[in-house]
Amino acid sequence: MNDLISLMLALGNDMLFAMIPAVGFALVFNVPPKALKYCAIGGALGHGTRFLLMHWGMPVEWATFAAATLVGMIGVHWSHRFLAHPKVFTVAAMIPMVPGVFTYKAMIAIVEINHRGFSMELWGVMIENLLKAIFIVAALAIGLAMPGLLFYRRRPVV
Repeated sequence: MNDLISLMLALGNDMLFAMIPAVGFALVFNVPPKALKYCAIGGALGHGTRFLLMHWGMPVEWATFAAATLVGMIGVHWSHRFLAHPKVFTVAAMIPMVPGVFTYKAMIAIVEINHRGFSMELWGVMIENLLKAIFIVAALAIGLAMPGLLFYRRRPVV
């Protein structure tokens, strides 16, 4: 029971702090003021979904893909409901899931290789973090495009 409470507190904390960059980037992208709360909710749902999936053992790349797909689907629903383009709700909501830490670690490893010289350990850190960042960005892009691929096709999927 105590583990469930700590998980719910951590999830609430994660979702709350994911709302802040989602709203911030929505403001930068000139999202209409009435849509800001939906960008915040989308950012919280996406990051919270990724948090839970990672907690249950899913790799960060696949958890990001699932969360991005969920945000894309919800964005399509909101776009039909409020007569706006889905990107109004989804792009800012994806920003909290951008892999800044992995990219930063890869760049630091590149700088250290340049400064200290080649070592297999630094090379491994750089490759691991760079590949992880690339796959996370690809998961975000494909997850964001998934509703369009499924719902807005002229021909059936099957």
